[in-house]
Amino acid sequence: MAGYSTRVRADIAHWREAGLVDPATADALLRDVAANERASLSFGSILAMMAALLFGAAILIFVAANWEAIPRVVRVAALFAVILGGYVGGAFLKTRDHAAIGEALWIVAAAAFGGSIALIGQMYHLSGDEASALVTWCAGTALAAVALRSNPLTVAAVGIADAWLFLRGFDFYGRGEFPHFFLVMAVVLFAISFWTRSQAARHLIILSILFYLVLLLGNHDSLRIGIPLAVASALLFAAAVFGGDPIDKVVQLGGRLPLHALLGFLTGIAMVQFELADESSYNSGFALASVVALAGIVAAIMLAGRESRGLRWLAYAGFAFELAIIYVVTLQSMLDTAGFFLAAAVLLGVLALVIIRVEKRMKAPAGKGATA
Repeated sequence: MAGYSTRVRADIAHWREAGLVDPATADALLRDVAANERASLSFGSILAMMAALLFGAAILIFVAANWEAIPRVVRVAALFAVILGGYVGGAFLKTRDHAAIGEALWIVAAAAFGGSIALIGQMYHLSGDEASALVTWCAGTALAAVALRSNPLTVAAVGIADAWLFLRGFDFYGRGEFPHFFLVMAVVLFAISFWTRSQAARHLIILSILFYLVLLLGNHDSLRIGIPLAVASALLFAAAVFGGDPIDKVVQLGGRLPLHALLGFLTGIAMVQFELADESSYNSGFALASVVALAGIVAAIMLAGRESRGLRWLAYAGFAFELAIIYVVTLQSMLDTAGFFLAAAVLLGVLALVIIRVEKRMKAPAGKGATA
């Protein structure tokens, strides 16, 4: 955000010098930028956050190391004291204009809550496993995020949910069922992120859902997941591009919904291509999927590349991946080593030319591009 604010200030100064805005309007715009600019963390605040985290870790390690020597009542009281002190102390510091330190204490309290679940469960021999403990930890952290309206706690809750998905998705505990409950967790946390104003949590949730779909390949046919994912992502991309600001006001992703949609499209198409790769000699399904992928990449750059450098680089990476997978699947039996190097040099040269032309087009003024 600091870089964005700097660019806006420079633009306002340019507009003022060019006579596009009057001095009064320019001053009003600068005041609005200053009022909405997020204060950056000072070096002292960063050190304070690190100290708070280390202090909380030291308390938990000390309690765990002396677990048997400490009376049971003292153990429980100490754990709850850390949790209560972290949340209350963090709230107190946040109201005293020490937001960074206060949020660090909240993270300490959330970590202490997770440690307490494990230690108290061990102490009282409570039934359950680590996966259930992660769900409880996630729920407690999410409730704290709602009560304190905390952006960092929301991100922490999403991270805990992702840890649960990872453990259950790879079946670390020998269970056969797939963790479909993650979708419920994702929906709840996505809704919470609007209350806590956590755009970072929403980005992480979307990426987590893509990871969930990738894990789902172990239990389902790739085409049944890849095709709907690619189609839904393409429709979402179109809605984000042609819907513009109204769509972004709903999802509140800072204009990055097309980037997520393109990533979902590329992921879905890759699933389809991997499924059809072995059958490329017998049908045209792989070739059709590759044509759709390349067409989708070009369309994404043309429709939304000007507004997003990240989307352009993702499209370039997807294009390079498509060149690689097309070669591996269809051309490796027709080219020897020397021929491959020649073909790779030509393909990379074409790719470089395309990128240079696209970058020049993206940097050209909108009016000039429209008349060309």
